[in-house]
Amino acid sequence: MAIDVKETAKEIESGNAVLGIEFGSTRIKAVLINSKNIPIASGAFDWENSLKDGIWTYSLEEIHNGLATCYANMKQDVKEKYGVTLKKLKALGISAMMHGYLAFDKNGTLLVPFRTWRNTITGKASEELSKLFNYPIPERWSISHLYQAILNNEPHVSNVAFFTTLAGYVHWQLTGNKVLGIGDASGMFPIDIATKNYNAKMISQFNELIKGKGFSWKLDDLFPKILVAGENAGTLTAAGVKLLDKAGDLEPGVPLAPPEGDAGTGMAATNSVKVRTGNVSAGTSVFAMVVLEKDLSAAYNGKIDLVTTPDGSLTAMAHANNCTGEYDKWISLFGQAIKACGFDVKKGDLYENLLAAALEGDKDCGGLIPYNYISGESMTGLSEGRPLFVRTQENNFTLANFMRAQLFTALGALRTGMDILFDTEKVVIDKLNGHGGFFKTQKVGLTVMSAAMHTPISALSTAGEGGPWGMALLASFLVNGKGKKLEDFLDKEVFGDSKAVTVMASDEDIAGFNAFFKNYTKGLAVERAAIEAVD
Repeated sequence: MAIDVKETAKEIESGNAVLGIEFGSTRIKAVLINSKNIPIASGAFDWENSLKDGIWTYSLEEIHNGLATCYANMKQDVKEKYGVTLKKLKALGISAMMHGYLAFDKNGTLLVPFRTWRNTITGKASEELSKLFNYPIPERWSISHLYQAILNNEPHVSNVAFFTTLAGYVHWQLTGNKVLGIGDASGMFPIDIATKNYNAKMISQFNELIKGKGFSWKLDDLFPKILVAGENAGTLTAAGVKLLDKAGDLEPGVPLAPPEGDAGTGMAATNSVKVRTGNVSAGTSVFAMVVLEKDLSAAYNGKIDLVTTPDGSLTAMAHANNCTGEYDKWISLFGQAIKACGFDVKKGDLYENLLAAALEGDKDCGGLIPYNYISGESMTGLSEGRPLFVRTQENNFTLANFMRAQLFTALGALRTGMDILFDTEKVVIDKLNGHGGFFKTQKVGLTVMSAAMHTPISALSTAGEGGPWGMALLASFLVNGKGKKLEDFLDKEVFGDSKAVTVMASDEDIAGFNAFFKNYTKGLAVERAAIEAVD
């Protein structure tokens, strides 16, 4: 839909625009939307996590700088497009990569560096808590990080007064409120779907478990308060303005939506909050979300997480730490090779051509088996990662097969989890929507994902807007929902005229992925050996 510059400028000046900001793994992005929920401006800040003392982390300074820079870039985009300075917002929302551990003392001082979702150092805690609760407690979850710190006898634990996620932290800094959207909270601790709160029975079990440790706190004292989509999560304070808008132009008092995780914003951005809908978000990491009709028959710890939609419906989540990161490295290497030969190719063209080559490869990738494990992968039981490329002399080693194999392996760990949902639990999905960087080359991404999931995959025309837009929609729902259910608001106010491209992989493509996946599964022994042998 075409944007009317003059009308949009008036909307911005009158304070009717809504902003969503999402802290992704490699990029912080802000998306501003108008009263029709259409993106009108954006800004971004690229960043990378650091491995310090064996911990994947981002510093608070990086978080604050990224937030302010991202906002400033979005604000500049508004100025350039519409000739006005952004001073008012109707609503605002913060989202971020889920899970992880940010622990603070009673004075609000960070006790240990932020431990992100990428860390796979909580295996013992995950195993013990899953057994105690008879419920899947993944290594990434905040409670796993807290309990692992207890098992490690880390001195900071006795001083913990509050712990939260990245979205919860940023929201706290902007509003002063220690709250969390239910979807993000479901990556901290199990949720009781009936009460829309942390599971009281499991909290009691945890408190009993640590009773002899002598801590002055109980678990329920440490959590942020849970809110569901549509509930007011506070307003932007004067201190929050200083953090967000260094120029000080933005007026305080902006209402904020409950801070959410990237899983929840992905569901909103793909209209996948109804029962029997789902989405696949594929970028640096990859996860599939399926809104369930009923609970699963068993706990699949390390394979399937149970989380919620932003309005509190039970959702199965198959999550893999590694997706596009390794083939990004290979494409960068090919770009360097081209440049060394005296040629210059734009980054977008490089991706488009190399990824498109994958569709010309043998259906089974000619027997080539790469592993994209930059970090560990709990889905396949690996605490560390070693990127590998494995072949025999008989394999058909071509560029097309190499690129096809890189795309297939990006979904190998995810397929491990999805087999449980489709084959063991017989979960039925009416539609599965894809979004994220994996689908930038749309036909390639949809075809490969469909082959891996053996189900039709759709990409909405708005899918490229991603999580930040999803967060903006949740903020819009806060002020424009008018008593509607979230699914009805999305259906009628956002996606009513949305178009989609749907791809169903051929039987040959599906059989090819199955053949690759069989080799991939067998070859995990090589990956394990590499972890043991290569430091």
